[in-house]
Amino acid sequence: MASLVSSFFKQPEAAQTVSAAALPQSLADLGKNQLDRSKMQQLLSEPLFQRFKNASKHGEGLSKSDKAEIANAMFKWATELGACQFSHVFFPMRPAGVGVLGSSAGMKHDSFVSLDFGHPDNLKPLTVGFSSGQLFMGETDGSSYPQGGLRGTHYAGAWTAWDMTSPPYVKDETLFIPAVMVSQTGEALDDKTPHLRSMDAINREGVRLLRLLGDTETREVVSNNGPEQEFFLIDRELYVQRPDLIACGRTVVGAPPPKGQEECLNYFGTLAPKIKAVLVDFHTQMWKLGMSNAVMHNEVAPGQHEISPIFALSNVSADQNALCQDVLSHSAMAHGLTLLLHEKPFAGINGSGKHCNWGLNTDTGKNLYVPGKTKDDQQTFVAFVAALTYAIKNHGDALRASIGHAGNDHRLGAQEAPPAIISLGTGESLENHLREVIAGGPLDGYGDAVTELKGICSAVADLNARFEDRNRTAPVPFCGNRFEFRAVGSSQNIGFPLAVLNTAVAEGLSKLSSMIEGGKTPRDAVASLLSDNFDAIFNGDGYSEEWQAEAARRGLPNYKVGVEAVDHLTDAKNVELFEKMKVMSERELVARKAVLFQAYANILTIEAQTMVKMMDTGVIPACAKDLKSYQGTDLGGDRATLYSNLSKATASLRTLLEEANFGDDDRASAFYCLEKLKPQMQAVRVLHDKVEGKMEAALYPYPNY
Repeated sequence: MASLVSSFFKQPEAAQTVSAAALPQSLADLGKNQLDRSKMQQLLSEPLFQRFKNASKHGEGLSKSDKAEIANAMFKWATELGACQFSHVFFPMRPAGVGVLGSSAGMKHDSFVSLDFGHPDNLKPLTVGFSSGQLFMGETDGSSYPQGGLRGTHYAGAWTAWDMTSPPYVKDETLFIPAVMVSQTGEALDDKTPHLRSMDAINREGVRLLRLLGDTETREVVSNNGPEQEFFLIDRELYVQRPDLIACGRTVVGAPPPKGQEECLNYFGTLAPKIKAVLVDFHTQMWKLGMSNAVMHNEVAPGQHEISPIFALSNVSADQNALCQDVLSHSAMAHGLTLLLHEKPFAGINGSGKHCNWGLNTDTGKNLYVPGKTKDDQQTFVAFVAALTYAIKNHGDALRASIGHAGNDHRLGAQEAPPAIISLGTGESLENHLREVIAGGPLDGYGDAVTELKGICSAVADLNARFEDRNRTAPVPFCGNRFEFRAVGSSQNIGFPLAVLNTAVAEGLSKLSSMIEGGKTPRDAVASLLSDNFDAIFNGDGYSEEWQAEAARRGLPNYKVGVEAVDHLTDAKNVELFEKMKVMSERELVARKAVLFQAYANILTIEAQTMVKMMDTGVIPACAKDLKSYQGTDLGGDRATLYSNLSKATASLRTLLEEANFGDDDRASAFYCLEKLKPQMQAVRVLHDKVEGKMEAALYPYPNY
């Protein structure tokens, strides 16, 4: 649920300066353990700092001595904070969801201890240090990461390299260095590399279009993001008694309780003391690590909560979100709780998402998705909205594939999350303005307005609300100063979904620029792009059956199951998109598709195996004991038949598991799990949940809902 203030992507109107001594310690330590640009500037000579900035922004090289000086400065800073080792932190292509408590990041902790290789003795003495080679490049054994055929399993090399735009940080005596991971041939084995390339595409095409619109000052366009992380916290003692939560991250069986979320009492309700303690601990740690966590609150479902930062560069937001998952998991364990990041840990109540508040900004301080008050700003705003409209219309399938994993299938299309049809919610007033542009009207005219709320009551001041309400049923609604990609799953690394969004928008910007360079006026080019792609805009009820039919008429894909969208990831138009924008080669895209198929099959297979084991070793033996207590009476009712049916359904699921062997055919494995395993798992669940409602409570072997 949206919980960020309306000033997202804007500077506060006024900021009071308070001395650190006057602040609570948690606020005084804000950013203490993050090596941000201001600290880098203090540690390095000014000429070197400028060369470092140019290297991180424009890919300019650094000399060997420059790299050594940066490494020495970082070593000094980190060791003063207690760091004894360092680790590149990278993000392999391993979709989360199967029992992952924190993030799916990879790391290898190396100490600062080394040998003095220049010493003349054969037995080299120990020394302490941190070289430029260790900072800028690392190696990890890449043989066991999912890689979709990009490298042979008999080759082990995978290389990591520091993402210089993402600040290092010190946590638990380790200096962490955000990094990409690539193969021996430089192909992306991770989620960060395509994301960074997509940011290059946004920068390149964004500046190109701004020049054509008359902006001569902007030198850089960046994508920003603020993810709203939803999650569940449950008692750890109960968690360890549920094999399905441990293995799958969700309950594969479980009857609904008499009372769920019907009364909406949890939503923004008072935080329970233990939950508040976890979240305060989490905020304190994350502030120290440099993350701008601003919000914590209860969500709709019992046991469900949310934390939200403000925003950061989209690659940094992805790094920090993975870090926040790890810190949140550790904070929960310290207080006797367990973090559940799965999109649907419990049936019958809301699941969890990760709404990504995305936007584009310039190095001159302009938010390109704020309509603005000047004619030029309003024209620029409409042009960039047109590019996003193009992205949604032409590459909604790729966006759907980027969030198309097994966990997310449980929530997309339900009354708790956006529908599986990817559309753009602009708001009715903006939609009307865009229609006027298509009809021949000017680009400007839709300004940075507000809705005035006056006379609420005498004790309340007049309010300036957002000009238009936000459509929560739209997968990508306009929020007044950014767009919200609402369909991302709670367990996901957000790097790949944001990479797809950036890439698709970059192509839209490119199309617009090409039309202007070809002789069209900016107004006519924008009108043409909007006219061709207007079917992507929908401001009605995305949950309605009418929208399903209307979307089909418009030609918008409706992939209700994620692997159906993944199956189209390597369609010719998508291959052309990623290659033209220099984000992924066809080979890299094919590999990612294979990894997504593998992940889907793995997740469903593990869930089915867990379900069979729980039935065979827990529930069915309890059924036998329960039946014994009714022998010689007429009180058993339909228990014998019901329990027998559960045993038979479990046997059928076991048989399907035994037949699930497709070798290296990842697609066949995924669709077998979808078409065979999943329906039978549902059949077992329906019977089990009835059994749970009949069985003597003391005999049921697992903690229930």
